[in-house]
This record gives sequence, structure tokens and C-alpha cells, in this order.
Amino acid sequence: MTVNPAKRHKARRYAVQALYHWQLTADTAQDVIDYMLPDINQNKTDLEYFTELVYKVIENASEIDVAISPYLDRELESVDPVERAILRLATYELIFHHEIPYRVVINEAIEHCKTFGAEDGHKYINGVMDKAAEQLRQIEFSHHHSNNQ
Repeated sequence: MTVNPAKRHKARRYAVQALYHWQLTADTAQDVIDYMLPDINQNKTDLEYFTELVYKVIENASEIDVAISPYLDRELESVDPVERAILRLATYELIFHHEIPYRVVINEAIEHCKTFGAEDGHKYINGVMDKAAEQLRQIEFSHHHSNNQ
């Protein structure tokens, strides 16, 4: 299966919105997806990936939260809900999608934060995700940094 980066970008964008909705409502993953579907341009979105992201981030939220917490400067629940949704999504991709380069994961998270987050939220996302990637993707991270020196 060929991955379309633009469609994946849209899938992540909608997933951030869906996860934000989930955090505020505690709806089931299917209810969140059903709520979002009418607003999704299905021709321009990797709908299968969107669905996976929503289901799997919600399903693995506890593991994701434990994985990202050491890199935060406060409790995860006190992080802005938009940024929390972005952090959870990006951490899920770092843990479960090793075929996606960590730099792509971080860049996508930053872009979504620039769109949906607070004014300087992308700087926070960048700092947290860079530290998380260094640990969660040690081999890839060290390989990339040794090639850039």
C-alpha cells in the first residue's frame, strides 16, 4: 500500500480534533469518529489511518501518557487540551509506527499545534517531542544525529 503524505497529514489533523473532542467528552472512539465523519473530506484524507489513530490512541492512552510524562514540565492533565491531544497522537506514532521517521512525527505535531494550539505552543511541543524521540527512537535518533555532525 502506498502512503499519500497529504492524506496522512489530513488524517492526523482530523485525529487531533477527534482526540480533543474525546478528552472533553469521554465519548467512545466510535462516537468520536461518527461525530467527525460528516466534516471529513474523505477524498483528501487517509480515512483508514484517521480511524486507526483515534481508536489506538484512545485504547493505548494510559501507555502513551506514561511514555510522554517524563518529558513534560507539569502533569499531563494540566497541559492545554489541544497540546495534550497532539502530544498523545505524536507519542503514539513514535511508539507504534517506526516506519514513520521521528522527524516527520515531530514536524507534523508542530504544524498541527501552529494550526490549533496556543501562540507559542509549537515550541513546547517541539521540545517535549524532541526529548521523547531521543528515548523512544534511540537508534534512529542517534543515527540521525551522528550523520549530522
